Amino acid sequence: MSSRWTRALVLIMVVALLATAAMVVAACGGEEETTTTAAPETTTTMAPETTTTMAPETTTTGAPTAMVKKIGVIVPEKANDYGWNQQHAEAGQKMAEKIGAEFALADGAGYGDIAPIMRQLVQDGCDWIMAGASGYMTVAKQVAQETKTVKVNAIFAQENTPNILQDIQTYAEQGAYLAGQLAAKTTKTGTVGIVVSADDENWTKMSAGFILAAQATKPDIKIKLAQVGQAAYADAAAAKRTTETVIAEGADVIFGMGDGSSFGMIQAVETATPPSGADKVWFIDVIGDKTSLDTKGIYLTSVVWDYLPAWEAAYADIQAGTFGTKTIFIELKNNGIGIIKTQWIADDVWAEIEATKQAIIDGTIQVPAISDMNEIKALIQ
Repeated sequence: MSSRWTRALVLIMVVALLATAAMVVAACGGEEETTTTAAPETTTTMAPETTTTMAPETTTTGAPTAMVKKIGVIVPEKANDYGWNQQHAEAGQKMAEKIGAEFALADGAGYGDIAPIMRQLVQDGCDWIMAGASGYMTVAKQVAQETKTVKVNAIFAQENTPNILQDIQTYAEQGAYLAGQLAAKTTKTGTVGIVVSADDENWTKMSAGFILAAQATKPDIKIKLAQVGQAAYADAAAAKRTTETVIAEGADVIFGMGDGSSFGMIQAVETATPPSGADKVWFIDVIGDKTSLDTKGIYLTSVVWDYLPAWEAAYADIQAGTFGTKTIFIELKNNGIGIIKTQWIADDVWAEIEATKQAIIDGTIQVPAISDMNEIKALIQ
């Protein structure tokens, strides 16, 4: 395992050891009735230190910047994970720079009572906050209603409250469809694998998109599906073992959905003996971008979630006086969902993927949002 992956994995393992429970509401959680988590539950009662930066005045737009003076982001884990937490933090800071607002980050907030942390952000002057975990929605709404002046966007909130709370959702299955097409174009064994860290609705929907595209691209393709655990988001060791088993079954492309456990999946790919017919094993990641850590040349792409388009849409609603009246989606159409073109993807293959992307955007290709794991298993039987 390369030193860069090792350092990143150690960081993830240290964060995971700070948690005390196995299942909570997911930082990467799905929609209604889903109770998954990006790490075990903690009971944070004291607000962590926030980091505030001033945006350069030159980055302001024509909109009146007085509408938002300070943006705050609160996420459950440290924002240097090359994944969920980092994506939220970076999008918030970019938005602050764009509108000329200050920026404050409260990362490592955990999954317990985050009300003191959110109130601290408000006391520090934040008038627009992103609550970066679905379990934060109730407290976020409560704090916003208390102040009457703070606006909150909450991921997977499942509800909207005018001028107070606005929901953000994803069409992540669209990006997974592109990944499935790429995997089918890349495999030399004719077998690809899906490894998920948990029983997570987003992982299920993305698995479906991946499978449907792989089968449409290569009808005789074999797809192996394995789940690390019920909520093994941070269990890199178990993820490594599970991925090794899938590779041993002939998969030379692994679509891994894991949060911290994805580092274990990557380690399995890096150290694998390629299956018969293949000269290497490839890894397809989700949410963040770990290309800078790839010293072994196995990181084929990632289905990236970029929250900046959601911030931009929410800000437009603030300006229009319609904040909290509709749900915002990140999707292919607004570049909130997409895949990375790495050096390992041939130009002709990328052109086909771009054509598929456009077909999804214009509706020629419909990617269903399948959230039932039994339906997923039926697709590959």
